Amino acid sequence: MGYTILKKEELIPGQTTMMVIEAPQIAKKAKPGNFVMLRVSEHGERIPLTIADCDREAGTITIVYLVVGKTTAEMNTLQQGGEFMDVCGPLGRPTHIEKSGTVVCVGGGTGIAAMHHIAKGHVEAGNRVIAIIGARSKNLLLFCTELSSFCPEVRIATDDGSEGHKGFVTEVLKDILETEDEVAEVVAIGPVPMMEAVCRVTLPFGTKTTVSLNSIMVDGIGMCGACRCTVGGKTLFACVDGPEFDGHQVDFAELKTRLWQFKKQEEESMELFSKECQCNGR
Repeated sequence: MGYTILKKEELIPGQTTMMVIEAPQIAKKAKPGNFVMLRVSEHGERIPLTIADCDREAGTITIVYLVVGKTTAEMNTLQQGGEFMDVCGPLGRPTHIEKSGTVVCVGGGTGIAAMHHIAKGHVEAGNRVIAIIGARSKNLLLFCTELSSFCPEVRIATDDGSEGHKGFVTEVLKDILETEDEVAEVVAIGPVPMMEAVCRVTLPFGTKTTVSLNSIMVDGIGMCGACRCTVGGKTLFACVDGPEFDGHQVDFAELKTRLWQFKKQEEESMELFSKECQCNGR
């Protein structure tokens, strides 16, 4: 069966898109931190995307993606009413959520969407959640309204100062850690350099820090080994052991190297797809 796109919205024109997909079986079991593997067509690759939200009653899941390569560009040609060939999930270990006190959720880029689902889970568990979101400028911020609807404190950082604090999310985080009596946990989701920087900030405070790794994945069920990462000196698989790990134990240098491993092939694939679209008038 196909998975119908019930809603498509460009959050940032030409860059970031949100889709609401009909997937009742996945929505029924999805929890914060879970992801899905999607395939557009029979000959397409499978890619992982963290579930940004789900509605069990409506039987839908929400995904947000950055148009950065051939597959996401192909996804962006689909319109409302169109279908994905495959959507497999929910996959991965869900976020460990318990009532613990104050939790700071930090999001950057499309990671804000995944962080939104986790922040909501912490609020529902009775935790006090402080959300920090960052982007280069105001027009690139995501999910401000959605987070504000359930999170009493949303702090913003922009590189150019067009909204909130002028600077990085880590600067806002450090201020919170210095002024709050006790922070039980920091959750960071976004670009790898941002997550690594968050871990450097929290380490001197001894604050538990959870990160969600966006490793390269092929099957999402632990068979291929493509998503392997080193955590605490051990080789683990992001798809079945994660995607969330103790940020202070992650080998970020190795992760960054692996993420760039197929950069050349990805660029060639995107170039061929662009030429194909031009020939077909898309």
